[in-house]
Amino acid sequence: MFTGLVETIGTVRAARSTAFGRRIEIDLGPLVEGARAGDSINVSGCCQTVAELRGSVATFEAVPETLRLTTLGDLKPGDRVNLERSLAVGDRLGGHFVTGHVDGTARLAECREQGGERLWAFSAESALLGQMVPKGSVAVDGVSLTLVEAGSATFSVALIPTTLDQTTLGALRAGDRVNVEADVLGKYVLKYLAGAAGAGGITQEKLRAAGFIE
Repeated sequence: MFTGLVETIGTVRAARSTAFGRRIEIDLGPLVEGARAGDSINVSGCCQTVAELRGSVATFEAVPETLRLTTLGDLKPGDRVNLERSLAVGDRLGGHFVTGHVDGTARLAECREQGGERLWAFSAESALLGQMVPKGSVAVDGVSLTLVEAGSATFSVALIPTTLDQTTLGALRAGDRVNVEADVLGKYVLKYLAGAAGAGGITQEKLRAAGFIE
């Protein structure tokens, strides 16, 4: 479990295909302190396990399912990635609950300036957009953000200068692909409602029993 608050930006040192997927080596920088093989690290939104650690460089093994759903298969030496260690019990939760299980990818469609922030719109598939609500939470390349709009073809988020400076989001250009994880709490609600609709429909009694209304 993660919070979506990026701790540092790492650099890809090597990436190659293997019989099991893709082997990616990333320089963890200051995050190497206390790190060890077996640790979970959020790599631009994807929960990955440290398979090997040599100096400050960690090796990750991305399996085919991860490569299919995320941008990890596109990584090459020199690329930068957002990094966050897993949440420890008792830590502050400054973002939102992020599992590191990417739901799909989106592409940067538009960037608008508004005061001291930027409003960025991303295009995505309807199945992914259907899990989002305005003012809800979303993780974009592992960064916890608040949704401004969630439409039928795009979703938008507001980015402050600090986020642009301290994550890889500041280097994105129109057409770039990002990893997206919808709010895990919302997924459970959608799952319940879908089940309720298929078993007699959604009623006030069912919503009350589930604690959604009083």
